Amino acid sequence: MSEGSFKGEFVRLEVADGLATMHLDRPPMNALNAALQEELRAAAGIADAAPEIRAVVVYGGGKVFAAGADIKEMAGMSYVDMAARAPGLSSAFDAVARIGKPVVAAVTGYALGGGCELALACDWRVVADDARLGQPEIKLGLIPGAGGTQRLARLVGPARAKDLILSGRMVDAAEALAIGLADRVVPAADVYDAACALVRPYLTGPAQALRAAKLAVDGGLSMDLAAGLAWETQLFAGLFATADRTEGMAAFVEKRKPDFTGR
Repeated sequence: MSEGSFKGEFVRLEVADGLATMHLDRPPMNALNAALQEELRAAAGIADAAPEIRAVVVYGGGKVFAAGADIKEMAGMSYVDMAARAPGLSSAFDAVARIGKPVVAAVTGYALGGGCELALACDWRVVADDARLGQPEIKLGLIPGAGGTQRLARLVGPARAKDLILSGRMVDAAEALAIGLADRVVPAADVYDAACALVRPYLTGPAQALRAAKLAVDGGLSMDLAAGLAWETQLFAGLFATADRTEGMAAFVEKRKPDFTGR
């Protein structure tokens, strides 16, 4: 196994030329049981820390992204059981959101419930033209519990988020694109390649600046404007300690392409 890779029972992290694929593999629907959630956490930690990984594609395979949580596993759980488990479920997806590198979800088939929440934890979503996305938890007498009420509202606005969450309805790729839930829609056979193409330009980019940009945007969403501006200023100034900032400015002055090293 190459450095930076990971192989669990249900999740694989495969690295090629700086691009890591976080591949979900729990047939037939990639139901997100507790074991898969913990493997996601482990793979995300490796993807974040490994310097040779410069971008990540989260992919469920050609048939389905993830059709939700493992309902059979959850059905027998009590309030006490879920009160203990729910923070781990949410933080496993949060580990994906906190990968300090560009991350794209390659969505085929269904991204429902926890599957939609996992896609929401990524920076972008490339969606198959026949895919379906949604938060159907209300039909089970529940609400989304791994970021859906928060990330979806921030992405598409509170009114549209309430429409999807309160109704539990699925949206097709065209509607997902129209409301901002999808960023690109392509034929199903092209989803993985299109997702790779979206993040490939970042493989040779200034890794520390890319990380800082994600931290600035994501962290600022939970702050008021003054605090967000202060956070941005701190991250901006910190980049003057990096070799890539020196190289980027030198390349600009010398009218040449920069050679970023990620340091």
